[in-house]
Amino acid sequence: MAGFTETAFAKKLSDLNNSSQSIQTLSFWLIHHRKHYTTVVKLWSKELLKAKDSKKLTFMYLANDVIQNSRKKGPEYGQEFGVHLKKAFEHMSEAEEKTINSLERLLSIWSERGIYTESQIADYRNALRKEGPPTKKQKSSDKVSSKEKKKSENEVTVEVDGMVETHVHLSPHTPAGDPPEPEELIKAIQDLENNIASADEGVRQRIAQLPTSVTEISTIANIQDKEQAEKLSQQVNEAVTLLNEYNSRLASEMEHRKKVSSMIRDFLQVQQELLAQAEQNLEEYQDKLIKVYNVRNELKSHIQNLPDLTQLPNVTDGLAPLPSAEHLFMP
Repeated sequence: MAGFTETAFAKKLSDLNNSSQSIQTLSFWLIHHRKHYTTVVKLWSKELLKAKDSKKLTFMYLANDVIQNSRKKGPEYGQEFGVHLKKAFEHMSEAEEKTINSLERLLSIWSERGIYTESQIADYRNALRKEGPPTKKQKSSDKVSSKEKKKSENEVTVEVDGMVETHVHLSPHTPAGDPPEPEELIKAIQDLENNIASADEGVRQRIAQLPTSVTEISTIANIQDKEQAEKLSQQVNEAVTLLNEYNSRLASEMEHRKKVSSMIRDFLQVQQELLAQAEQNLEEYQDKLIKVYNVRNELKSHIQNLPDLTQLPNVTDGLAPLPSAEHLFMP
């Protein structure tokens, strides 16, 4: 694995994007070089202040990944980041509401998992919201029930500089409105395909075959005795149960489709941004390639015009050989 330098780290921060793989790869590299944790956190804090607004949240997700995944190997990163995070949250307090909500969710997960103390979490939250010290009532309301939040813990294989290791990704799920990870989107689509109520031909056929006696109120007038009434009542109740259950499934499918639609929209948006970035990089490196081609062609032309020293006549041809040192000093 390549050695740590501030220049190398700054370059990696510059290349960092909001994909899970990008964040995890750099996180793994930093944890490997954790003996430089003081330099890492100071440079991270410095670059965060200079980063574009669209990238600041990615810096926070990187810090989160390093903090959580380094806990088993030592508390250095968590403690060092803890010193700088308040300033980071203060700096991001002017961000868009969507970013603020994402950071609030990050704080809630840190609180739930005991990453930092409730006092530290309160300080970070106040810095983010530019509020004064919280009251006891506010502190208690900041606690997050484990039943209200779900942990996202999965193992991924990360390759850095030729080394492959299993890396536990503890970062929170991407907040609503942010682009989902490809795995999340694929799973959501698969779940939708496997639970489509509108495609349940069996139930739809049962509903289509319901007798008119349970759908037309006029048929009640034809009931002649109590036995017929009780039989119809049972049929009506069964129809009500069938329709209620199916309508509930259809409503759930509708919400699921809305969620998948939103995920696809956000996913496409970030892919368009990444595509634009890739196109820009391609254009930049194509220009560099043209420049290198020009240098190569110019160098070829220049070489052809240079004299070939191997073909020059020997300047000593026709001259007497030089005396040796031994002959020079003979009496």
